[in-house]
Amino acid sequence: MWFDTAFTKMVKKPKSGIEMKTMIALSVAIFFISACVSKDSGKITETHEEEAGLNGQNFLVDEYMQAINEIQPSEAGPDTSGMVRIEGGSFEMGDDQNQARADEMPKHLVKVHSFWMDKTEVTNAQFAAFVEATGYQTIAEREIDVEEMMKQLPPGTPPPDPELLKPFSLVFQAQKPGRPVYYPSEWWQMVPGANWKHPQGPDSDLKGRENHPVVHIAWYDAMAYCKWAGKRLPTEAEWEFAARGANNNRIQYPWGNDSINPQKANYWQGEFPIANQIEDDYLRTAPVAHFSPNPLGLYDMAGNVWEWTADWYHFQHYFQEAKDVMAVDPTGPEKSFDPDEPTVPKKVIRGGSFLCNDSYCSGYRVSSRMKSSPDTGMEHTGFRCVMDAD
Repeated sequence: MWFDTAFTKMVKKPKSGIEMKTMIALSVAIFFISACVSKDSGKITETHEEEAGLNGQNFLVDEYMQAINEIQPSEAGPDTSGMVRIEGGSFEMGDDQNQARADEMPKHLVKVHSFWMDKTEVTNAQFAAFVEATGYQTIAEREIDVEEMMKQLPPGTPPPDPELLKPFSLVFQAQKPGRPVYYPSEWWQMVPGANWKHPQGPDSDLKGRENHPVVHIAWYDAMAYCKWAGKRLPTEAEWEFAARGANNNRIQYPWGNDSINPQKANYWQGEFPIANQIEDDYLRTAPVAHFSPNPLGLYDMAGNVWEWTADWYHFQHYFQEAKDVMAVDPTGPEKSFDPDEPTVPKKVIRGGSFLCNDSYCSGYRVSSRMKSSPDTGMEHTGFRCVMDAD
């Protein structure tokens, strides 16, 4: 695929600082390439699936985990006032319809016990309260650990210039019309100083966006917030169960089977990545709870920002789960494996974002799965929390 070819050329002979920056961006922000592949990408036979299941990694960065361990829970304790209690039940997880990708198959029975889930994605105001209380610094605000980054790159890759390791995050940039093909490495721009406080870079701020979902959040950052709040990230199964309105096996979207439209969610209208018609009134994030909730009272389970889950990603994990009559409270595979980036362990993200479009990823479907390395935060990635129910 295009990513392999372009990346190999840059690794063998980086020609400029721009190409080196692009190489770093590609290594740090892995998951955006997955939405470009067809639903047949990565398909393997069941015989090969057993072999694939032996592959994978699940390491976490000690420095980042230590920062989480140092977080002290809020003295106020867990608060369920902004949450919905979701009664447990069973459902068919995954999809096998036309838009389904290979990693959503096969559909399989899953049971989850009752839990609480945040009604909305965590907002800028909520995350600011966490940072003020703890002094936590997000991954996007820290200099890149070159040793950790090099572990994720092919052997022999030259180390980057230290100037390119300064804090940055990836910000979306619409492309000019007139070309037959556009690549994620072009519409994602490395912006020094971009982070949760400055979503589009150092000249931007959160004024007027206090009630928007916090973005540029890595999985580690979400875990740190959860510890402070006395909550946790949802499992992938919990997330899909909630998005489906509990046990509705027949729906494609949180609201049912009607196609997405600007009254339903914050997504990309128009030709991606060239022109967003902004028929939903929001070019980027929208305030949480702006659109109608699903039957359980959960907002933005489709669009706005991608949401982290607790689970590792394995592109053939559903084949393993389907071997059981019913998986009960599954917590994902032990190892992560993405054939597009086999050396990079990844976590599952769900729900789609303001950049999703049927022509590109249709990530707002309830069964749609995406993945990202846990140290990656981007302009369209946030999270919500859950709690066990007594």
